[in-house]
Order: sequence, then C-alpha cells, then structure tokens
Amino acid sequence: MTDARASLIELIKSEAVFHGDFVLTSGKRAPYYIDLRKLSLDHRAAPLIGDVLLSLMAEFGEVAAAGGLTMGADPLANAVLHRSVAAGKPIDAFVVRKEPKDHGRGRQIEGAEVAGRRVIVLEDTSTTGGSPLKAAEALERAGAEVVAVCTIVDRATGAGERIEAAGYPYRAAITLDDLGLPPIE
Repeated sequence: MTDARASLIELIKSEAVFHGDFVLTSGKRAPYYIDLRKLSLDHRAAPLIGDVLLSLMAEFGEVAAAGGLTMGADPLANAVLHRSVAAGKPIDAFVVRKEPKDHGRGRQIEGAEVAGRRVIVLEDTSTTGGSPLKAAEALERAGAEVVAVCTIVDRATGAGERIEAAGYPYRAAITLDDLGLPPIE
C-alpha cells in the first residue's frame, strides 16, 4: 500500500464516513454514507487523491486528460492535473456537464480538448456507475478514446460490473474492506 493511499484511507475513515440512515443514488438505504466531496476539496486530501488516482491511471499508459461528470469529478480532475505536473508528466483536466450548455459555445465538455485523445473518466465514489457512463458517452460523442474509469471508493453496489459490461476497464483505489465498512444490502 502506498503512503498516499494509506493516508487517504485514514482521512476518509476519520472525516468522510458518516453513520446514520442514508438513501444512496441507487435508492438503497445505507447505515453509513461516504462523503468524498468533503475531502476532495480539502487541502490535506487533494494531493493524496491526485497521487492515488495517478497510480491507478498508470496501468493504462499515456493519457492526455482526465475528468468526469460535474461536480463530483471536478476536484479529482484538478488534483490529477496538479500532481501530474508536479511529477513531470502533465495530464490535462476536463469537466463533463450533464447536458450541453444552451448558450455560448454550447459545449458539454469544458477544459482540455478531448477529440482524438486518450482520456480517463474519474469518479469519487461509485454506486451505480451511471455518472461515469454518462461522462464516457459524452466524451465518445466528442471524439475521445475513453480508456478506463477510475474511482476512489467503490461502494460494492454493482458499479464496477456495470461499467465493465459497457466495455470500460474499471479500477477502484479503495474498497469497503479498506475502510472497515460492511457491504450495503
């Protein structure tokens, strides 16, 4: 386990796992909620997130850009951008809107140009896989080659299987076991 990953796990356990009665994107009820947006915008966690995602992304060779569906993926893409520059191997960032803008340039994807480029879709926590699949669809319409989906925490609720069934390799940095949490039934 890398130091960044171990440190990120500890931060998630202490500051981003909330216990109570929560409804997930899937509609399932859960006795806990993992709120990575709280940490992805935190000065201590952002560099760790960038390093952890870069290590997941390394398996897929050279990529030009990373990002995903706004808003969960926005700070992740920025963390990857900054840490990749620090490592001397720059990767651009992009943001995918849920729908194209109805004004200005009418873009659905902001930031780095993706047409003809190898990109990776990022997600903070995976539940159903819907967000990264929506992002991948928009990216492919824009001419990108989506080489993988990388998430920080996999909730073990079928997202990985759904993403892989759609034809994208799926990698998660942290599992529920890593966080000492039971699966959601």
